[in-house]
This record gives sequence, C-alpha cells and structure tokens, in this order.
Amino acid sequence: MAPLDIPRYLQRLQLDAAPPTTLEGLTLLQQRHNALLPFETITSLLRDAVQIDLDSVQHKLLQAQRGGYCFELNGAFLALLQTLGFDAQALSARVLLSAGAGELTPRTHLLIRVALEGEDWLVDTGFGSLTPTVPLRLRETAAQATPHERYRLQRLDDGDFLLAARSGDDWRALYRFDLQAPAPVDNEVGNWYVCTHPHSSFPGQLRASLTGPDWRRTIGSGNYTQYRAGQAPDKRALRDVADVRQVLHEGFGIRLPDDPRLDPAIAEWLQRWHASTR
Repeated sequence: MAPLDIPRYLQRLQLDAAPPTTLEGLTLLQQRHNALLPFETITSLLRDAVQIDLDSVQHKLLQAQRGGYCFELNGAFLALLQTLGFDAQALSARVLLSAGAGELTPRTHLLIRVALEGEDWLVDTGFGSLTPTVPLRLRETAAQATPHERYRLQRLDDGDFLLAARSGDDWRALYRFDLQAPAPVDNEVGNWYVCTHPHSSFPGQLRASLTGPDWRRTIGSGNYTQYRAGQAPDKRALRDVADVRQVLHEGFGIRLPDDPRLDPAIAEWLQRWHASTR
C-alpha cells in the first residue's frame, strides 16, 4: 500500500502547508474537505462495487478529481488526520434518516472521533447534505451551532450517542453510534452492504453534496438544490443527461469518468424520478 500523498492532499484542499494540530487547524481541514471534496455516488449509480482501500480512495479523490461517500471521504480524512499528528480514530454508526421507530439499522456510516485539547470531538465529512461542517463536542448535550445547521448529541440509555440536526421546528435524527472503533473488516462489510445490497438505497442512485462557508449544493431525487443562509432553497428539476453532467462538473467540481455506461445510467435515473412525479 502506498503512503498517503500529503502534498497532493493539501493541494486538493487548497492549503500551502499543513495546519497545526489544534482545534482551529482541525476545523479548517474539515471545512476545506466539505467545500472541495464532494459527497457523490457516481460509482453506485453505475452499480459498481466501491473500493475503500487507501490506494483506491486517494487515487479517486486526489488524482481523478472525484468525490465519494463516507467510507471514502472519512476514510481518507482519517488517514490525513493521523498522518498530520491528530489523535483520531474511526467510529461506525447506524443511519436513522429513513428508519422506522425502533428499527435496528446496520452499521453503514463511517465517522471520526478526535481527542483534542482535553475533549473528544465528532468529525464527519461524508454524510451528504447534512454533514456537520465543524467539529462537534462529543459530550456536549446542548445544541451546537455551526455555520449551517444546529446539531445535538444525546446519550441514550444503552450508552450509545445519537446525533440529530435541526430541521425547521423539529430535530431530525441522523445516526447513532458508540465509541468502539470498527475493525477494517467491519468497514469492508458495511461498505459492501451500502454499494451492493438490494435493500440499500445507493445502487442505481445519484446523490451529491458540497458545502461551502454559507452555502450547500445537493443533487437528489432528480433535483438540483442550492441553499444559502437566510434564503429559501433554490430547487429545480434536472432536465436531461447534459444538464446533470454540467451541474456535476460546474457545481461540484467533479471530473466525470470516461465510461460508456454513465450517460445511460443518468438517463435511467432521471426517467425513474420523472415518472414518480407524474
């Protein structure tokens, strides 16, 4: 396995040098990651298996100018933090966004815990349109403000943590997790479920998200949406394959793969969503 290419990674984050191993430095790295390395599921749209070994991930993110989902984005970010000297470890979570009451979902989300300045911090760069954009105090139960949504961490009766985001007048549960670091094989199993299992919502679907200082851009459900602080969301239906290609390139900075299956896969995805709204 090749070592992580730190110079190229920092260049991808538009940084001339590594920031210090402080909360300020961690926040800068997380914000640059969210703004420059998109969450995107083009590999899943093509129904291909997602490779999460470090060699494959850093080639995809740093050389191919692509993005990825949690096992790729947070996997690479964890390697970066550890290489730069942060005390960081992986955690795994059960996603609750579409879960029914009391439903036990599988561990299919990778996130990061960082021990820094006498506290534990939750760090995430791979949860799509609701990804926290700054580190969150892990043991703080009050709502925590970010440049975007407000988040709240709750300690459950069984000892798990639950992360929720403020959505309108309500709190929306995102995922639950404990503090046991998953083994690499656990991540392989979780990733394999996400990208291949028939009950997973990822195969054949296109999603994308990118978040800057005061904006978010997302693709999902056949739509492209731009959010800005204090403004109503600007949401429109994606028209055709050319429209999707242009938005992915210009809105998310993605260099699209040269794959003859891509345009038919985009067209099929759009057709499904257009048919569902008729």
